[in-house]
Amino acid sequence: METLQVNGTTKEEKYAELLPQIRSVVEDETDTIANMANVAAMLHETFGFWWTGFYRVQGNELVLGPFQGPLACTRIRRGRGVCGTAWERNETVVVADVDAFPGHIACSSASKSEIVVPVRKAYGDVVAVLDIDSDAYATFDETDRLWLEKIVTLIK
Repeated sequence: METLQVNGTTKEEKYAELLPQIRSVVEDETDTIANMANVAAMLHETFGFWWTGFYRVQGNELVLGPFQGPLACTRIRRGRGVCGTAWERNETVVVADVDAFPGHIACSSASKSEIVVPVRKAYGDVVAVLDIDSDAYATFDETDRLWLEKIVTLIK
């Protein structure tokens, strides 16, 4: 399988370079919203994703948090769409073709693939999800899952 190149650099190299940058930005900041905003911006800028952002758990819904990209859905119920499914399962969900995902919520018809990563507190409960959409099919893979799961552990 060919290694994805992003601006002449592999995806893995980009993540490896980005992780310590994110760590340095969020390590001394205690405000979760500020950290989410910076992480979304850094991921979005580095990879040029279609939509990059967070949904925060508020009762039985995910509520839109900091993001980069076009207009987004504001509230998502637990178990609905890719975000609600990742929250309910408490696991990362990678979708190569969002139209093939049962119950996908189409906030934008331009979104073709998606990855959603739970953000957990130390005790394991999901407090938010990182949602990233691409306007190309099959954008996300095991490399994204592994690195994004590392990145969300930095959110306090």
